[in-house]
Amino acid sequence: MSDNEVARKVKVKVKPKLERPKLYKVMLLNDDYTPREFVVGVLKAVFHMSEEAGYRVMMTAHKMGTSVVVVCVRDIAETKAKAATDLAKEAGFPLLFTTEPEE
Repeated sequence: MSDNEVARKVKVKVKPKLERPKLYKVMLLNDDYTPREFVVGVLKAVFHMSEEAGYRVMMTAHKMGTSVVVVCVRDIAETKAKAATDLAKEAGFPLLFTTEPEE
């Protein structure tokens, strides 16, 4: 057998290309019934915001109708939106948090 006839095996390592998970926005929807202080309290409790950051988010929703609270992966966004909405519902307020894909 000559050197030309020796077959070589080439090992190719294929790394699967990992995609970044899609991001989702948690949105605060303004309503005319939930007290501002309660909204800020929910933002502090569920989203771990400071008093100032919570106030800014609440005022943006108050003036614009909605406000982005946080952008994160889908599971976390949905969990936090549900926790915040449930907290308001337990207190008897119609405060609503939703999620939507980040563009």
